[in-house]
Amino acid sequence: MKTAYIAAVHPVDVAREVEREVGQGCLSFVLRPIAGGAMLDQERLGAARYAAGVHAEVVLDSGVVAVAR
Repeated sequence: MKTAYIAAVHPVDVAREVEREVGQGCLSFVLRPIAGGAMLDQERLGAARYAAGVHAEVVLDSGVVAVAR
């Protein structure tokens, strides 16, 4: 199974990229985090899940490095 890595920033761009990959037969997606897993990443994840459909696997890359504050 092919896995697509999605790095688009805006949720609408994430959805477009996922739809393009689904059209090529991809059903596994990993979103590269851009906000440390915060709200923007959650919005992007939702857009990707919606665009991919119920039979696809969509996850946020777990390689998020915590930033000390």
